Amino acid sequence: MTTVDLNADMGESFGPWTMGDDASLMKIITSANIACGGHGGDADVMASTMRMAVENDVGIGAHPGFMDLAGFGRNRISMPRKTLQNQIRYQVAASVGMARSIGASVRHLKLHGAIGNMTSEDEQMARDLFEAALSVQSDLIVVVLAGTAQQRAAESLGVPYATEIFADRAYNDDATLVDRSKPNAVIHDADLAGRRMVEMVKAGAIITDSGKHIPTRIDTICLHGDTKEAVQIAGSVRKALEEAGITLQRFAGPSA
Repeated sequence: MTTVDLNADMGESFGPWTMGDDASLMKIITSANIACGGHGGDADVMASTMRMAVENDVGIGAHPGFMDLAGFGRNRISMPRKTLQNQIRYQVAASVGMARSIGASVRHLKLHGAIGNMTSEDEQMARDLFEAALSVQSDLIVVVLAGTAQQRAAESLGVPYATEIFADRAYNDDATLVDRSKPNAVIHDADLAGRRMVEMVKAGAIITDSGKHIPTRIDTICLHGDTKEAVQIAGSVRKALEEAGITLQRFAGPSA
């Protein structure tokens, strides 16, 4: 039986500013990457999103990024590595503490936005930030961009990890994501997203814009919760996978 997890980036609203339809998405996915206040989210949003995850039996993950609310964590920022590590610790600790306060637990880590893209290119940076997060909670499952420096970093650290592909992003031939500034980098067609995920899961490979197949284990599929088509894409992906005989369930790990 082929199984795969379906995750979404969530909890990214801030104060009166609403980002995405988390309540609807939570009924479709199996894991949630919940913002920790760096690129989005605040204490109230984090708590309410975690409660929704518990109510829907969805796995909770910490989703830290650059502390860049204005840029939504999508600006590449240069700073001392120790400072960046501490910002990751700060955000993960907030996530872990909030989860405990509602009787839940954080089971995975997924880096957000520009930090995620930079660590997919830089193995040492990925190691440094994974180690920072794991210093707060040592049994986190690290979600990595499949086939990139993130995966190599997790393997070199010997930590449990889950390999991730994206339903709504285009791929370069080195398994990194096409930069958002380029045409067609973000996929908005829900039917297309569903078809390409079935194709990739069945092939056991990332299929790039050029048609190249990069063989990989696929543990989880990500959907961005901040696009206007997020719920439609999530529903399409889930329906297409289930119709193809692929079972949706949380990825395995020490806290499964």
